[in-house]
Amino acid sequence: MEKDYLQNDIVKKLQSQEDFMWVNPKLDKFANVKEKLPVSMKDIEEASERLKRFAPFIMKVFPETVASKGVIESPILKASKMQEELEKEYNFKMSGNLFVKLDSELAVAGSIKARGGIYEVLKHAEDLAIKEGLLNIEDDYSIMATDRFRKFFSNYTIQVGSTGNLGLSIGIASATIGFKVIVHMSSDARQWKKDLLRSKGATVIEYADDYSKAVSEGRKESDANPKSYFIDDENSVTLFLGYAVAALRLKEQFKDELIEVDEDNPLFVYIPCGVGGAPGGITFGLKEVFGDNVHVFFVEPTGAPCMVLGMATGLHNKISVKDIGISGETEADGLAVGRPSGFVGKTIEPMLSGEFIMKDKRLFDYMRLLIGSEETFIEPSAAACFEGPVRLEEYKEGGGYIKAHNLEEKMKNVTHLSWATGGRLVPEEERKVYIETFL
Repeated sequence: MEKDYLQNDIVKKLQSQEDFMWVNPKLDKFANVKEKLPVSMKDIEEASERLKRFAPFIMKVFPETVASKGVIESPILKASKMQEELEKEYNFKMSGNLFVKLDSELAVAGSIKARGGIYEVLKHAEDLAIKEGLLNIEDDYSIMATDRFRKFFSNYTIQVGSTGNLGLSIGIASATIGFKVIVHMSSDARQWKKDLLRSKGATVIEYADDYSKAVSEGRKESDANPKSYFIDDENSVTLFLGYAVAALRLKEQFKDELIEVDEDNPLFVYIPCGVGGAPGGITFGLKEVFGDNVHVFFVEPTGAPCMVLGMATGLHNKISVKDIGISGETEADGLAVGRPSGFVGKTIEPMLSGEFIMKDKRLFDYMRLLIGSEETFIEPSAAACFEGPVRLEEYKEGGGYIKAHNLEEKMKNVTHLSWATGGRLVPEEERKVYIETFL
């Protein structure tokens, strides 16, 4: 039968558009997975070293990073008040402690995309400058902020397809370095993101279609220009590694905060997922750093659950949510993706613990609770990160997962880390609209 996947139980659940939890049956011990992966800890360390080389340049062109010595990193927040509010609102008792990884506060781009997106732009700039003989890796990279380099980079174009935040990070970084930059944006992208990109000097091409169309058109246009470089959120190993560096830094932050992660102190991480590049790269990094003591779950909206569809059917990027009658539309604009990354899905298939699929309504509820409890704003798509800690032990699948991994006695020591993926650059008037949105 041509459409056997329609008989899949998970596909039927997705078609119902109801909230549910999926536990990944292909999760394996990391020791069994490690050697078969196309990337390794060595690759993450190389990416980390590259970012250190760029720190003097980053400080020069993005003065907001001077205090952090040119490192673009986000704080972790112990969200005790949010934990209390969630427990009160949803009438349950959360095991362990809730923390929030505030990638919503990342310098330059205000989202998780500041990690992979900016890293890939920097790597491309380094590759071009070294090839031209303008740069050695021993140099002080602040020389790249001079007119000589800007003039050189202005001969080259960078292009990307995006629903918004990846476009922002790549557009802002590329234009600052001196590249011409073209961002191909899908119909889901917010107007303010397009306006901000244009104000930074990027060309924005808009499509009446979805994310996949913006990516395929951008790729096509870039391929036609030998001096153009396409940053591919679906297939880029460089992007993936830029995201993975986050795990090395998180390890240091945990050390500073005296947060233990080991066999008796499990770490549960919840990351909103669109096409999969950012959460996939972070998952890989976390597994390299914390091994089987970290349990990573993605969160997707019922209107665009592309990653769970690809993984549960085994079809990865060969299937779109539209193939099973789902629109791909969601209020979570950063997660409005109909077809997942095949590269990411196949790479993290044995590493991902599972997924939470949720209705849009709760995005705004979680967002308002965070503002009220911790005085911290994140955009609605980022607020998906709270669905995991709230629902983990409510679902029988969650209880089954905890039991299967012999964690019942250890849940009192658990660290829940909700990865807030974006929000800092959202204009005030947009924030008001979000806060007043009740579905």
